[in-house]
Amino acid sequence: MIAKIICYSLLGLEGVPVEVETDVNKGVPAYDMVGLPDTAVKESKERVRSALKNSGLLFPMNKITINFAPADIKKEGASFDLAIAISLLKASEQLVGADVGDTVFLGELALDGSLRPVTGLLPILISAKAHGFSKFVIPAANAKEASFLGGAMIYPAESLLAVVRHLLGVTPISPLETKRFAAAAKKEGSADLKYVKGQPVARRAIEIAVAGGHNLLMIGPPGTGKTMLARCLPTIMPDLTFGEALEITKIHSVAGILGEEGIVTERPFRTPHHTATTVAMCGGGNRAVHPGEISLAHGGVLFLDELPEYKRSTLEALRQPLEDGKITVSRAGGTFSYPSRFMLCASMNPCPCGNYGSANLVCTCTPAEIRRYRKKVSGPLLDRIDLQVEVDNISYDDLTSTESRESSEEVKERVNGARRIQRNRFEGSGLVTNAEMGEREILAYCSLNRASEEILREAFERMQLSARARARIIKVARTIADLDSSEYILEKHIFEAVSYRLREKL
Repeated sequence: MIAKIICYSLLGLEGVPVEVETDVNKGVPAYDMVGLPDTAVKESKERVRSALKNSGLLFPMNKITINFAPADIKKEGASFDLAIAISLLKASEQLVGADVGDTVFLGELALDGSLRPVTGLLPILISAKAHGFSKFVIPAANAKEASFLGGAMIYPAESLLAVVRHLLGVTPISPLETKRFAAAAKKEGSADLKYVKGQPVARRAIEIAVAGGHNLLMIGPPGTGKTMLARCLPTIMPDLTFGEALEITKIHSVAGILGEEGIVTERPFRTPHHTATTVAMCGGGNRAVHPGEISLAHGGVLFLDELPEYKRSTLEALRQPLEDGKITVSRAGGTFSYPSRFMLCASMNPCPCGNYGSANLVCTCTPAEIRRYRKKVSGPLLDRIDLQVEVDNISYDDLTSTESRESSEEVKERVNGARRIQRNRFEGSGLVTNAEMGEREILAYCSLNRASEEILREAFERMQLSARARARIIKVARTIADLDSSEYILEKHIFEAVSYRLREKL
């Protein structure tokens, strides 16, 4: 008898339907799998055999052939175990009367028949739902992740035996109730701008950066608060919407780093070490193509501390994602695209000793050492960073001052106001922030008066800026105007935007 069960394979962030066809015939006992199964899928033979036996079910001692269709797509992972087991039971007539044709089965089997969680469940469920499927059987351990998907009947099962009893109508499994999404509340003791001493220019820069989704570079001696400022970025970013949370959760689910909540409730803040490889940053792998740090930072912040210490090839790989908001990874295992619209925040010292340009510290580096150190950051990458600010040491009086400073919550209110203006401006266009504007949007929303144009022209010629740098200055000025609730870009907005470009090239 032949049985057909629906499962799903994951290609990047998209689920592809896979039909598990099982043929049980008389003959010399054999157990063959075809349809490009990888090692993990092939090893399911022993997991399924033991799970059936230890669940009190019969494993057919016949000639068994299992085909995964379509046969030209590589099948990877252990999520096919449950579908294989159900197809074997159906083909050996142990599930007579059970309706399984419109149900998607996902789950890894333990030897005792219990169901273990699988990675990438949420993107699979979303893709399957888009393909018209509405009934799913999943491991109970994935229930939290799946409970945020509405419009589907999702049955969380603890074991293979529980699935069988549910299909036969002996002990039905209650479907999951859809949960309402709520962004995470600010945690007590987390970073807050009210604890940052001094640095008014840097504080203003990170407010502008978050308000418009711009990239930010902070340059200054060690110990001036660059890392502390960077860690405050998520505290002033707008709360996640449900759509954003789902998109970020899909990436984290594929990477296998989803938390206990089952959904991402706060914006990512990724801080890869400077020894991270290009593959770790961009994504990939020897066997499967997994998302890298720049995709895991999607919707949040990618913080690169001590920027020149990263490998040049790793930094150069950031150039395309910073422009396009996505990255295409090509490996032997396939070619996949992952979203990577993140806010880049980087910090660096001005020289190897860290004191070059300081108002009160002496630099001990030679000009050649400074030049060699700064050359580690290429001009094209620097050109893609909208705000570049110098952070100097602060005085002892500033450190001991008890004067109250603006908290992250107060700054966040202004940021939310600027983001509301941008949402209304870009409604229906697919854009979210000013940083995403192209030349068409700049012409439509960023017109400059004669005086502002002359200021920008003089800065362009004196600082020898590129066309990209000019466009980014205009976008930053648009964000500054939004923070001022100004419909037009004024001269003061252009002046401030220009001030955030380094006058001395790295």
